[in-house]
Order: sequence, then structure tokens, then C-alpha cells
Amino acid sequence: MTHNDDLTRRRFLTRLWAAGGGLMAAAGAWTGWDLLRPSAASSLSAQVKALPPQAVPATGVVEVKAARAYLTREGDQVVALSWRCPHLGCRVPWCESSQQFECPCHGSLFNRVGEFREGPSPRNMDRLSTTVVDGTLVIDPSNVTPGGPLGPETIDEPPAGPRCIGEGH
Repeated sequence: MTHNDDLTRRRFLTRLWAAGGGLMAAAGAWTGWDLLRPSAASSLSAQVKALPPQAVPATGVVEVKAARAYLTREGDQVVALSWRCPHLGCRVPWCESSQQFECPCHGSLFNRVGEFREGPSPRNMDRLSTTVVDGTLVIDPSNVTPGGPLGPETIDEPPAGPRCIGEGH
């Protein structure tokens, strides 16, 4: 072997490592983009028949998977909340123990009617249009009203217990 053969082999291996690293970086970027971008499937257009309005509890939350929404009451009115966080679109589950919505991605917290409590969210949870047809609540996931600006909460319901996502998330 001559000195030139070793140098060629070294260059080849260097380029191979660089190409492998580039492929790994591209795969990571693609995965990150795929997780963060809003998907086409997230824009639902069909109206969803849910349940009779009187079936929504006074202080609880009902999940309606077909509409990607939660139903709750604000006074006598039934409200449909989008389950997408206003911050980056992660799904915001209802936490039974704390009785609040808790975003597992970045820790935003919302009370039972979708009002901001803490975290990076820029606004309250979005609301979906609802109507009552033949005694059944119908949710229109394509008719979204962006959540209102951050401000004082209109209901006085402090967290009822421990968080589901952990303190200081």
C-alpha cells in the first residue's frame, strides 16, 4: 500500500461518516417536523352528533373523540373545546385528579372552561361551534373560534388535586 491509498481510504471513510451523520440529522428533522406541523387530518369537516345537552355534567368534562373535542358547561351553556393546545397543537387531555386541562408537551394549564392558567400558551383554548338538533348536541369541528386573550378566569375552581403531567413541566 502506498501513502496515496491510505489517504483515499481515509477520505472515503470521512465522507461515509459525514453522509451517515447527514442522513441521521435529516431523519431527526423530518420526525420533528412531522410531530409539530398541523396535519391535514386535524381539520375535521363533518358535523358530529354528540349527546343530549342535559347529559353534560355541571362541573365535569365529556370527551367526544369523533370531534376531537371536550364538552363542558359554562353556567347553563354547553361549550365545546378543541382538544388542541393553542401553543403548538398538542392534544391537551383532561386531568381527573387536578380537574384541569394539562398539556403534556410544554405544560400549559387550562381550567374546566378552557381558560389559561399557566404555561406558554398565547391564549385560552379554542371553541367549536355547537347546535342542538332534535334534542342532540351537534359539534361542528370546522367552525373554530380562537380562544380569547389571556385574562382573569371567570370560574373560581382551583386545582382539585395533583397534576397529571407533574409539577414544573
